[in-house]
Amino acid sequence: MASVRPFRALRPAPELAEHVASVPYDVVSVEEARELAAGNEHSFLHVVRPEIDLPAGTDEHADEVYARGAQALRELAGSDAFVRDDDARLYVYRLVMNGRAQTGIVGLVSVAEYDADVILKHENTRPDKEDDRTRHVLEQRAHAEPVMLTYRGDDAIDAAVVQAMEREPLYDFRAKDYVEHTVWALDETAPVVQAFADVDVLYVADGHHRSAAAARAAAELPDVDEAGHFLAVLFPYDDMEILPYHRVIRDLPVGKGKFLDQLRRRFDIEEALFPDPEDYGTVAFYLGMDYGWHSLVLPETERDGVADTLDVARLAEFVLEPMLGITDPRTDENVGFVGGIRGTEELERLVDSGEADLAFSMFPTSPDELLDVSDAGELMPPKSTWFEPKLRSGLLVHTFWE
Repeated sequence: MASVRPFRALRPAPELAEHVASVPYDVVSVEEARELAAGNEHSFLHVVRPEIDLPAGTDEHADEVYARGAQALRELAGSDAFVRDDDARLYVYRLVMNGRAQTGIVGLVSVAEYDADVILKHENTRPDKEDDRTRHVLEQRAHAEPVMLTYRGDDAIDAAVVQAMEREPLYDFRAKDYVEHTVWALDETAPVVQAFADVDVLYVADGHHRSAAAARAAAELPDVDEAGHFLAVLFPYDDMEILPYHRVIRDLPVGKGKFLDQLRRRFDIEEALFPDPEDYGTVAFYLGMDYGWHSLVLPETERDGVADTLDVARLAEFVLEPMLGITDPRTDENVGFVGGIRGTEELERLVDSGEADLAFSMFPTSPDELLDVSDAGELMPPKSTWFEPKLRSGLLVHTFWE
């Protein structure tokens, strides 16, 4: 039984929403964030990437970074750029990318349910990233960026979303990446709260480190009720789109021609007309302009786990581990990852420039596979999913400093 609760959002004044809203902290480097926020005092990157306002080279884990982020949030909250809703509400958030829409409910979810696996995870987290996000939550006394959750659809929730979208939106703008963002207030919250109470489990789609940080912060603030709930946008899983997460190998142990021969002896290899795999169980790979693209059919695994059946797991089992000695893609520096939004052109660039010797273009993991792995209590291999479009930060903020 999942619980979703309304909250009094801190949010931008409507005329400034487009200027406030920023990409999430973890999809841009410090340099990219500094460039995006240049000349824009209202950018939420000053909150989630506060090192951009400190001298270049400042350690992003330095005390002054966390203090600056908290200060930036308080300054925005106390300015005319932000408003505070009088009543606790739920919200509807729609994103449209390339003509495709996904629409979710924005509200608070329970840390206790996260700890009790009512909210299921599918990834391990890195301690250093957990430490960083936990420190930001504690310093800011806020959940500044939402976690993306998903669930198996519910007709009552869908009906409430449709009804809310008939009203005038709070925000409606197109970002510089051409993704459209629209937010509505949902005044009648009781039917949605009740509908989610009938949903057995929720699933973390994107934001494992933010979820873990919320749980750790709540443990440090046991007397602060609001800290026991964190900000999320909940989408029905059939609304979600997962893009592939590609792999690059920086250094091959043998020459490219010899490695191609080794692959041919082990697998069904064909020249590929296109760099994107056509179906589940097939991987495309690129060794450079002299070789072009090839396709490789992955063998079926004999391992028992649900996650072992994923393409990314089978690539690791049959290629990365035995042929390249990569037993832990999470820590091995010889493997890199390229999110699907960057496209296979980025794979070609990395190989043709000499930054990598080999690139694998993956078929995307499906939402059904994500839920199946989570339901089995398993974890997916690192970098298995890339969700697009990304939620914008700063449109709705949950604070607990009152």
